Amino acid sequence: MELDLITFLIVCPLVFFGGLVDAVAGGGGLIALPAYLIAGVPAHLALGTNKLSSAMGTVVSAFRLWRAGFLNIRKSLPAIVCSLLGSAAGAHLALLVPERVFELILVGLLPIAAFFVLSKRAVMSNDEGIITARKQLVILCIASLICGAYDGFYGPGAGTFMLLAFTLWAKMGVRSASGTMKAVNLASNIAAFATFALSGEVIWLLGLTAGIFGIAGHYIGAGLVLQNGTKIVRPIIGAVLAVLFVKTAWELLS
Repeated sequence: MELDLITFLIVCPLVFFGGLVDAVAGGGGLIALPAYLIAGVPAHLALGTNKLSSAMGTVVSAFRLWRAGFLNIRKSLPAIVCSLLGSAAGAHLALLVPERVFELILVGLLPIAAFFVLSKRAVMSNDEGIITARKQLVILCIASLICGAYDGFYGPGAGTFMLLAFTLWAKMGVRSASGTMKAVNLASNIAAFATFALSGEVIWLLGLTAGIFGIAGHYIGAGLVLQNGTKIVRPIIGAVLAVLFVKTAWELLS
């Protein structure tokens, strides 16, 4: 695919906002992935390139949450391994789907993912529940495996789904769950990115450039986590999805 300035002008600012939203509570893929599709990047290339830029930004927010004491690496390690395995399997499955069919799947699933991301945030609790360490570990691993597979195949909302599972079922507090989610989500991003890269489905220059913007977004967004700032999420996601659906409808009718 040939790149032009317009592609960068569309993708980079939206990836910045996607990184910011993703660092707050996940769901940044609802902005970042559509950015590539709006810019005209083919579906498999869009997903693979998005994994590159997403992984770059997630490294920063995960590190910042770890420094703030919200991430226990030792406790998260089994879940990270499960996420790696699930994501690699999901990415391999995505590559088996024909390009045009996969593009329609991406666009069709976006409103479903957006609905859950926007409607389920309110059910998260700030209080840690009572649960045995073994049961919590099992729940973390199962949730990470399933969400990792989803992230590898598709992605948008995966971080939020992990966060919901970690708080509602694994009974973690929101802040510690946010830190664990970032580590697990980073693992799924890396596994998916590696799978797509090995298949030649990554636009390196675009992904690396957008990744720099994503890093800035994640850094600022990770700071908002510390302040419990989530008011920016809904309007940004809504605006980006509206643009994507108008573009898709126009192409289908043309």
